[in-house]
Amino acid sequence: MLFSRTKTQMVTPEQALPGHDDYEFAVPDTHYVNGHPIKPPFPEGLAQAVFGLGCFWGAEEIFWQHPGVYTTAVGYTGGVSPHPFYEEVCSGRTGHTEAALVVFDPTVTDYAEMVATFFEVHDPTQGMRQGNDVGTQYRSGIYYVDDEQRRVAEAAAAVFGETLAELGYGQITTEIAPLGEFYYAEDYHQQYLAKNPHGYRCHSTTGVTFPREKLAQRLAATI
Repeated sequence: MLFSRTKTQMVTPEQALPGHDDYEFAVPDTHYVNGHPIKPPFPEGLAQAVFGLGCFWGAEEIFWQHPGVYTTAVGYTGGVSPHPFYEEVCSGRTGHTEAALVVFDPTVTDYAEMVATFFEVHDPTQGMRQGNDVGTQYRSGIYYVDDEQRRVAEAAAAVFGETLAELGYGQITTEIAPLGEFYYAEDYHQQYLAKNPHGYRCHSTTGVTFPREKLAQRLAATI
């Protein structure tokens, strides 16, 4: 039965909600914190990364403060139903995860640093949850835009997985997949914690520092 499935089981395309074809939320033109655009086109030379790491409010806040980040936004990706609403994503019946779009300047930082930060600021071993937030929309995910991002993401997951295993943690459950559609979330979710500074933050981390030098060595060995 459709309604007997739990929120920690990925929905199948046959079970997914129909979504909303050709629907798009009206979102702000500019970032509430830094005034930069949150939708393309972005200035030439910038790069993009998309991550799922639990509730997207706190995830976005972490990245907009990171050196070299031009802009951020929150949305839904990795799912089935087109243009989902927040309540639909939370039902577990669209297949999406809450995600943060990060647009950064590669002359200041790089994708490896973005991925290292991603692994440090959440717990990638928790499966379909982060802390008390339970459901497929809270799963850990890296959604790459090209083969180079895939190479970095896979190497980073392997390196951090080895580090965590040495410390007695379980296996990393991070989904590494090509970026499909990124649907911008509703207006009120964008830069939520700048507008509501006492709002909810889920920072369910391992507390383990990502071994950046080890990743650099691993990547250099695979060129």
